[in-house]
Amino acid sequence: LGPRYEVGESSSAAAARPAGGLRADYGFVATMDRDIMRDPEREVGYEITDSWDEIVETLQGAPVSTDTEDRRAHAYTRHLMETEARMSREAWVRSTDASDLVRGEVMSLHTTILGQMSEIRELQAADRRRQIMILELLRTDHRRQPYRD
Repeated sequence: LGPRYEVGESSSAAAARPAGGLRADYGFVATMDRDIMRDPEREVGYEITDSWDEIVETLQGAPVSTDTEDRRAHAYTRHLMETEARMSREAWVRSTDASDLVRGEVMSLHTTILGQMSEIRELQAADRRRQIMILELLRTDHRRQPYRD
């Protein structure tokens, strides 16, 4: 099979050590391990640093989120959504009411116009009757007068 390894506190490659069994000579790794153990803070080639330190630094700089903050944010979001829904319903009701009001006014104006058109027709008919009467009176008057030359 292959070599066996024991894993220490960290799961990084530096913490894995051959435990026994099949062994190969990896002297350069042992040298690197000794150097790292002597100075764990130093960077190890290709700008590789201890991953744990990077994680700790990142977490220390990150804002702490608590359940209370999350609850407040969710409550505020819910409040905004409920307010928007309520305002949308109110706007829809106002819009419907305004539409109904305008429809009523249009129907009223339509009725008024129909009444006025009927009245105009009656006045036009009365005007024609008067014009006919005036023409007949003028003809009658013209016939009564003697012919003058």
